[in-house]
Amino acid sequence: MDKISLLRERTKTLLEAGKQVRKDIESLIDEQSFVELSRYSFSKSDFYDGEALGEGVVTGFATVNGYPFYIVAQNPEVLSGGVSKANCEKIENCLEKAEKASAPVIWLLSSQGVRIGEGVNVLEGIAALALKAVQLKGSVPQFLIVNGEVYGQIATLAGIADFTYFINKKSVLAVNSPLVLAAKSGKNISKFEAGGAEALKNANIASFTVESFGEIRKSISEIYELLSVGVVDSEEMNDPVPELDKKITIKGLLKVFDKGSAIEVGATYSPEVKCFLARMGGIAVAAVIFDEGEGVYLTANAVRKIKDFAEMACCNNLPYITFVNSLGIKPELGANDSLVLRETGEYINILDCFDSAKISVVYGKAIGFGYTLFAAKSMGYDYSYAFANSQIALFDGAQGAEIEFSDEKADKGKLAEKYAEENSDPINAAKGGYIDGIIAPSLVKQYIVASLQTLLK
Repeated sequence: MDKISLLRERTKTLLEAGKQVRKDIESLIDEQSFVELSRYSFSKSDFYDGEALGEGVVTGFATVNGYPFYIVAQNPEVLSGGVSKANCEKIENCLEKAEKASAPVIWLLSSQGVRIGEGVNVLEGIAALALKAVQLKGSVPQFLIVNGEVYGQIATLAGIADFTYFINKKSVLAVNSPLVLAAKSGKNISKFEAGGAEALKNANIASFTVESFGEIRKSISEIYELLSVGVVDSEEMNDPVPELDKKITIKGLLKVFDKGSAIEVGATYSPEVKCFLARMGGIAVAAVIFDEGEGVYLTANAVRKIKDFAEMACCNNLPYITFVNSLGIKPELGANDSLVLRETGEYINILDCFDSAKISVVYGKAIGFGYTLFAAKSMGYDYSYAFANSQIALFDGAQGAEIEFSDEKADKGKLAEKYAEENSDPINAAKGGYIDGIIAPSLVKQYIVASLQTLLK
């Protein structure tokens, strides 16, 4: 057989072995834009019958909505998507090219774990791969799709990626297989009960839960457009939101974003704090909105969600905006014996690393840590605003102060007077130079956009 015919035969075999994963790739990218890399790499296994065609992973580059992306797609049709050292090295090679090109990465993971017989070699491969993925943070965005079942240490990549997608009735992610988890727990559980998006709602892993690859393509395109194009023309720059003067709701607050631009990230995890990528006056921003009502108590999970989102914003040089309605850390033993202080410390460290604008709007309450972390000038917020009917104080009213000082010889009458609701008026913080403006809620977008324009780099 001549070499050209042999090449065609080998190519046909490879394409046949990865038919479905290539269809998945094609559904994400611009038509006929995929250029495959390292197609003909393969290795043998003493424990499996056959070769690891293409090392069980498809890599290459393509465009999505005209933007270049690098693709890493595990192929479950080859040795069950088993991970090997050669497999990891092929992926790492693709990541190095993405880093050099400053192009984002799309991961499609589907793996039953490491290949039998690999030994410590594969552990070294996974370690090198995970480290390389971490090194890309702040350099190129990473979008990861749990494209089926993903078991073993390779699942770590879902915790490293900037945005992780779960597909309903398809995606399962677990460090150990559901069979092992079921045996250890003594419960007969399904794979989705072990590692589906709903089962991982407390893990802060699933950025988005979707129904189809079409949704993923649209989401990736919109997010990358925000991350890569910091400012676009907008006709909504000075639009007021009059309904906020009547009643402040999350629905009303969302109208401060340019129409159709808001993308909520991690909606199922700690829903009392909501994280959005959006535009304001054409400017791409990352925003945290605390839930409406009497105020949100800070838990370890809530702070971790905010911290992870702030880190993503910092890595992508996005202006960071907080809409504050927080009562600080809940005064209870459960909070004291939790990771809330550790998460708080890490959040402060991320705030210190920001090079882009930080703006705070106290729309409800900013009590104790709720003010310190999300509005304090000394925390590095460039501009701090407060709605006229907001509350800023050390304690949530006189009763909170009395509880705090219950064992002290403080004058209860003076405490009640000092921490009465009327004394939590934001004008007191403004007197100290800590609040740049006390504003009518309907004008909040105008103030934020004007502030952002002064800080654009």
